[in-house]
Amino acid sequence: MALPALVAGTELVGEFEDSGYREPPHLVCRPDGQVVRLPALLYQLARALDGRPVAQVAEQLSRETGRRFAAEHVVFLIDKKLAPLGLSTYSDGSPPPPMVRTDPFLAFKFRLAVLPERATWFLAGLFAWLFRPVLVVAALGAFTGGEVWLWATQDTGAALRTVLTSPASVLLVFVLAVASCVFHEMGHGAACRYGGARPGEMGCGIYLVWPAFYTDITNSYRLGRAGRIRADLGGVYFNALFVVGLLGLYGATGNPLLLVAVLSVHLEMIQQLLPTLRFDGYYIVADLVGIPDLFKYIAPILRRVVLRRPQDESLKALKRWPQIVVAGWVLLLVPALVLQLGIVLVNLPQLLRSDWQTIRLLAENAGASGYPVLGTVAACLQVVLLTLPVAGVTLALWRPVRSLVRAAVARAAGPAGRR
Repeated sequence: MALPALVAGTELVGEFEDSGYREPPHLVCRPDGQVVRLPALLYQLARALDGRPVAQVAEQLSRETGRRFAAEHVVFLIDKKLAPLGLSTYSDGSPPPPMVRTDPFLAFKFRLAVLPERATWFLAGLFAWLFRPVLVVAALGAFTGGEVWLWATQDTGAALRTVLTSPASVLLVFVLAVASCVFHEMGHGAACRYGGARPGEMGCGIYLVWPAFYTDITNSYRLGRAGRIRADLGGVYFNALFVVGLLGLYGATGNPLLLVAVLSVHLEMIQQLLPTLRFDGYYIVADLVGIPDLFKYIAPILRRVVLRRPQDESLKALKRWPQIVVAGWVLLLVPALVLQLGIVLVNLPQLLRSDWQTIRLLAENAGASGYPVLGTVAACLQVVLLTLPVAGVTLALWRPVRSLVRAAVARAAGPAGRR
């Protein structure tokens, strides 16, 4: 007779440290790498599934919890809770349903792994020493001093105008920007390894409409709050190191394209620190309060604060100060998204006309520099950079707006339907 058991490759990680929940959940890593949060009872049950009959599992669960569990109770928990999550077989030993990864709101969906976990682990080890406290202080001091020197003494506007007239320089700036993005992701992996967790694969893909790189640092959930935030900030920290290197090269060569590359890295850092979309700033807020998915609390917060409805059960599960932080984040996020949508809609005709005129000008002048191939490639890159922001913001805001419209329509149609 087949007995219930954990799916092969399932790892019981332990309690989620520094969580924002009143009752800290326990973490279980599925064979596909996805981390699942379980209440203490289900975690104890998962730990007890070691190939014994259900009756013996019920006895152990009763002893550990001080509550009385019969075999039928355990069967119910296995068949209705653990097996549907892909963590265990069913109580009769039959396999669970195929594992389905969750689809969080505005998540990175289109991924192509480039470096496997083993390669990421090796490369992260080459840079993990950069997170020693003394070196972090020295690096941030150098970055601050370089920033003061840059903005106080250098004409970045002139450097930008010079670079834009040279297709070769535009391409080199683009290459340096890509290198900065790759180094950014290496920072996440190195910070994860420095904290004692194993980084996963590295790759690239499309986030909304933007090309992007990623490093799987799901294992940072094994760390405490400080370790998780270090992993979140590791990318921006490596951007700062990249800027220090570029400024050093500029001081030695005086090449203006290096200043423009510094500006592009600044834009990347600012974007990553925004807490609206799922960039580093979002994960910093989430790990600060110990709540992995903030977007799921948008509706409960709005119902509670705006509509003055009773507190949702999901909010009651949170500690007091994380509730306050999440509420503040939601109340800032929603107006920001609405404002961005309004700006896009109001300025869309003018933006489209301006972009079209710029695109025509770039097409006409693509071969005028004497380097027709480089000029064409540079013009295409600039066209992509012109069109992506509008398309990205529109796509990012389309889903929440569509949900709000549907909710409003359903609410308006409710009384008529009852009549």
